[in-house]
Amino acid sequence: MDYRLDTGGCRMNKKGCNRNSTQKLSTFDWMCDLPETQKDTDFIEVQFKNTRKGYFLNSTKIPLEKGDVVAVESSPGHDIGEVTLVGRLVLLQMKKYNVNPEKIEVKRVYRKAKETDLEKFQEAKGKEQATMIKARQIAESLKLNMKIGDVEFQGDGNKAIFYYIADERVDFRQLIKVFAETFRVRIEMKQIGARQEAGRIGGIGPCGRELCCSGWMTNFNSVSTSAARYQDISLNPQKLAGQCAKLKCCMNFELDSYMDALKDFPSKEIQLETLDNTYYHFKTDVFKGLMSYSTAPNFAANIKTISAKRAKEIIAMNRKGSKPEILDDQMEEAEKPVIVDYENGVGEGSLTRFDSNKKKSNHKNKRPNNNRPVLNKPNQTESGNNAPRFQKPIKKTDNGTNTNEK
Repeated sequence: MDYRLDTGGCRMNKKGCNRNSTQKLSTFDWMCDLPETQKDTDFIEVQFKNTRKGYFLNSTKIPLEKGDVVAVESSPGHDIGEVTLVGRLVLLQMKKYNVNPEKIEVKRVYRKAKETDLEKFQEAKGKEQATMIKARQIAESLKLNMKIGDVEFQGDGNKAIFYYIADERVDFRQLIKVFAETFRVRIEMKQIGARQEAGRIGGIGPCGRELCCSGWMTNFNSVSTSAARYQDISLNPQKLAGQCAKLKCCMNFELDSYMDALKDFPSKEIQLETLDNTYYHFKTDVFKGLMSYSTAPNFAANIKTISAKRAKEIIAMNRKGSKPEILDDQMEEAEKPVIVDYENGVGEGSLTRFDSNKKKSNHKNKRPNNNRPVLNKPNQTESGNNAPRFQKPIKKTDNGTNTNEK
């Protein structure tokens, strides 16, 4: 017999604990198969458009499940959102986001959304695009140094949130007055950063995948160029910048692993002295534990690759006043870099197989012989007889008559 929890447990739908939700801030309810945890608290988590979430009190004990659309208290009026979490896990999420119900005013859940609520919500949502375009035109006419990236209407259509980005402080008191007269709603201005704007708009990154900021990232830590230096990434601004024109967030993902691995490497600023040359650091292969040195400080010349252990040995010798004869004479066989000669990219035949010389033909090349008589095609004369096949060259005389050369 197939047992299934019908009250929104582990069924593979939007009310269960599946991972198939396409929402950015969706939470995996790993307690969904424990019915006793669903009634531990009256707080529920509700998600609105894109990245806006809130926690509300279900004071009237309405039976709610994950995926239900509810009308919740707002100022003014009410808003429409989707229930994304119920039960004991809501308390853990509130603790994570520092939401203390004792210090803030907790808003309530009114009811499950009715048909009229959903119709009004869809009507307000349909005006967002046109409102954003009109708002940009108004901001440009007032010559304000700001960009309006998105507009979000409240569920009842009585309030609109304008998300904008600006490099400096903006005085938009006059702008709010014009917005209120034009759109006839309550106006709220909310400033966001360039990364938050990219997350709201979305897109595809150079890796071919959806932008992390629009897919799953919610906290945006600062990224510095030192992250690129630790990972030996080329300091090219065009390659380091993402679609938001800021440094790519993904440079922070593996930074801790690189920093831990680089603890076993000597400093890049230290020069290696041998009897014949002075070597300067050129590059480091963190994964293989190898360091490459050049005899020139600013460009590649006479590159030598040694292990980090060998580099430490030479540094210790230099500090004692001695110099080795060559750089890599004591490098163990297992530590030497393996140079692989790749013949082709896919392992199926040579890449130059079409460039090979063609086989020589067995027929001898025929060269024209100027001493042979001219071969003329048969030509039909007026009398019907064929012209001779071989004809001697014709030579003109001084009086203009043609004679056959003897």
